[in-house]
Amino acid sequence: MIDIHLQSKSSATMHAGAHAHFVYATEDGAQTDIINSLNSSVNQILVARKFKANPGEIISVPLATSADSYIVVAGIGKKNTKHSFCIESYRRTVAKVIRTAISLQVPTITLHLPDHALFHCNIDYLIEQTVIISQIATYHFDQYITDQDRKEHRIQNLFLITDQSDNPSIIKASKDAVIIGKAVNQARHWIDTPPLDATPFFLSEKAKEIGKTHNLTVTVFNEKQIIEMGLGGLAGVSRGSDVDCQLAIMEYKTQKPNAQTIALVGKGITFDSGGLSLKPAASMETMKDDMAGAAAVINTMEVIAQLKPNVNVVALAPLSENLPSGKALKPGDIIKFYNGKTAEIKNTDAEGRLILADALSYAVKHYKPDAIIDIATLTGACAYALGPYFTGLMSEHDELVAKIESVSKHVGDPVWRLPMTNDYKKAIISEVADICNIGDSRIKAGAVTAAHFLQHFVGDTAWAHLDIAGTAFDVPNIPYFRSGATGAGVRLLIGLVMQWHKEN
Repeated sequence: MIDIHLQSKSSATMHAGAHAHFVYATEDGAQTDIINSLNSSVNQILVARKFKANPGEIISVPLATSADSYIVVAGIGKKNTKHSFCIESYRRTVAKVIRTAISLQVPTITLHLPDHALFHCNIDYLIEQTVIISQIATYHFDQYITDQDRKEHRIQNLFLITDQSDNPSIIKASKDAVIIGKAVNQARHWIDTPPLDATPFFLSEKAKEIGKTHNLTVTVFNEKQIIEMGLGGLAGVSRGSDVDCQLAIMEYKTQKPNAQTIALVGKGITFDSGGLSLKPAASMETMKDDMAGAAAVINTMEVIAQLKPNVNVVALAPLSENLPSGKALKPGDIIKFYNGKTAEIKNTDAEGRLILADALSYAVKHYKPDAIIDIATLTGACAYALGPYFTGLMSEHDELVAKIESVSKHVGDPVWRLPMTNDYKKAIISEVADICNIGDSRIKAGAVTAAHFLQHFVGDTAWAHLDIAGTAFDVPNIPYFRSGATGAGVRLLIGLVMQWHKEN
């Protein structure tokens, strides 16, 4: 993991490595005060290359006076007195700078931060976003590559140059951002880990380790207990696998009396073949990512344990494989869930909602949360509807939706609300059970009908469903992501809990 250091402009030393300056454009060209402060040879190169300071425009120049040192100049766009600079554009530019430094194979990168006023935000927020994105941009999954020449270069140190490096709030923002960035990358690492290793037991053990380290209460139910408790959805999905299912529950309790309780539920299918409703081979290649929801809530809890908000938080991760066998769940089966409702199984590849149903029911009964949010790689329909850039948000609770939408913009983990009107509810009614695990094909809208299925298990609790099927894996054209896992939802869930903290 990259080490983060804050330094003031007056005390900054010239470390070997890359020194990045962020420059905006004016009517007359690139920002002159920074350009003129640079080495004259660098200045000449910028002119020769017609540097315009467009968003994400990067030029790196080696310094003849210092071996293995470079000046990196990064554009952040045109200054406009009517509008602030876009913080998301800045995130992407930071990521490009980090990637440039990696390609230069330098040990250290120094970021001379732009004026936070350009973004109409405080310095704490700019520091936080810079640190989080810098960490996310350095992530690379190469654990199973044995050829050292193919291992990507790792940057060891990141120095942030700011006028307020000794400000306690900035120091805290930086430290908190390190914790958040680490959680995002850890979630990505688990998701990228092959399903041979990342089993339900793997994830439940990770939850236990986090609980032990950070003094969280962690309970893990095994398959025998799950069957005895009547969690028919989770037990049913697991029937085709030789690996037992698990239900991991993590609890954070604040010392504040009468605090609100927030429940987070994450889908944890560690490999999804589709079961007897078998997926095509090509569609299985990335199905190790079907536990991204569980990875998100478990890693969120590790952050919450360290940030210590004044709300109670409980996370539930139902964990299973979905595989075909002679014992596997079959189309036509009817299963009974923890809350007593029954569902007809028409397609065993619609399994995520079955394990979430039990976890949601359990959370509502035993923790009586003030709000409950589930997160899941649930439907291909959502991925087709929104693509890889927006997580699907479904809820009938407008106040909760407004909170999620606001936080998602703040942290850079975007969502888009899909409709949940009564017209869709009839799509999942079964003729032989209470509900059916897939919707009426005439109505389509598979993401929405899946959400209506889940709604049967939350009672009157304020609830929202996040479908990360499109955003959890292989998101192209965003510089801080690579092929593989993104950690979708981790920043959002942390931000939501901390927003409740601020409001209470």
